[in-house]
Amino acid sequence: MSETAPPAAAPTTGASPAMARRAAAAGGVGTLIEYYDFSVYAFLAVTIGPLFFPSGQPAVSLLLTLAVFGSAYVMRPVGGWFFGRLGDRRGRRRALVVTVVAMGICCGLLGLLPTYSAVGVLAPVLLVLIRLAQGFSAGGEIGGAATYVAESAPVKRRGLYGSVTALGSTLGFAVSAAVVGLVSTLTTAEQMTAWGWRIPFLISIPLAILCLWVRVRLEDTAEFAEMADKREVVRSPLLQVVKQHPVSILRVIGIAIAMNGSGYIGLTYFNVYLINDLGFDKQVVYWTSALGIGLACVTYPIAGALSDRFGRRPVLITAYVGYLVIAWPSFAILGATSSILVVGLVYVVYMSFNGFAQVPAFPQFTELFPRQVRYTGVALGFNIGTIIAGGTAPYIAAQLVQSTGNPMAPAFWVMGVAVVGLITVLTLRETGRDRLPV
Repeated sequence: MSETAPPAAAPTTGASPAMARRAAAAGGVGTLIEYYDFSVYAFLAVTIGPLFFPSGQPAVSLLLTLAVFGSAYVMRPVGGWFFGRLGDRRGRRRALVVTVVAMGICCGLLGLLPTYSAVGVLAPVLLVLIRLAQGFSAGGEIGGAATYVAESAPVKRRGLYGSVTALGSTLGFAVSAAVVGLVSTLTTAEQMTAWGWRIPFLISIPLAILCLWVRVRLEDTAEFAEMADKREVVRSPLLQVVKQHPVSILRVIGIAIAMNGSGYIGLTYFNVYLINDLGFDKQVVYWTSALGIGLACVTYPIAGALSDRFGRRPVLITAYVGYLVIAWPSFAILGATSSILVVGLVYVVYMSFNGFAQVPAFPQFTELFPRQVRYTGVALGFNIGTIIAGGTAPYIAAQLVQSTGNPMAPAFWVMGVAVVGLITVLTLRETGRDRLPV
């Protein structure tokens, strides 16, 4: 097939049930570890901010630390291009093995960094460089995992199987919160500041080895093998997907803006808001965050099954309308309560809606592109959307509160990105029951 030929819809056989289950498990476990590595920084932001950005104003240190968190996302499209090309030309499995190894190395290096008091300005410079490298490797993970699982899943159960990818990425945040909570419980405040903060980063090394063991045992997808056998691999997946599927890329960007712009508020900003602005104890917040996010994840397979039964569009629309309804009350309740139980309930409700926003999105992304450029198309659109409204979300939320003095200001951000998602989904036709385009 030539590089300019339009993709044709054709039946695809997919993998055996056992292979489909292994693919979903490998995608979910790998994504969990990858997002643990990437998100542990956010849960340690309050602790490491003064160590790398010392300032007489704690808010300034925190904003600079959150800005570095967001800086990692600048490299995600570059990583998406690199790993998308690798995955579309050399195989999905190979790309997914490289991403998790690179992320594990970077996270381990963060745990070994000298602080500002030891090496001065070199400390934040090294911090930024390693976060950029993390962003590069993370740029290939979700697109690859979503593609691998979708190509391996039964046609009528892509939503359910694909929910494992969303489950893994969200549980990665919950696990990182739990690990940070455990370390902070077992250490004094002085020990946590002196060396305890390094432990959650260093734990990523054995986790990466575990994931590597899981992924190297997998075969590549039947879709890619068939594409390679038929010599349909294209020379430049990025060029082809931009030329032939620009509207699909824009749709992925719009959905990613809604999904990440709302989700990262719950995943990263809530804990900063609760600790810095509302004065809750750090350890209590870490454990509440881990438990609330973990409980919310129970709803993710339900969202996947519903998207298989009723379609991607209805489930996504439910999520966006839900965020329009709950954004303001969520912040109002957090600001008014002193009960950690109430905080936990807000976490569960808020992140359950994130499941409805996130779970159908990943199979929806893969259903927009033919197999020759699927990995690249998903990674490119998702990472651009994540730059716009994912990594920037906690910084923008903190900046909105800082500049307006209104702790409710982030609610308007959540409502705005939900509107973007709603408009985007209304332009889509339903693809949940179709075979993947070839």
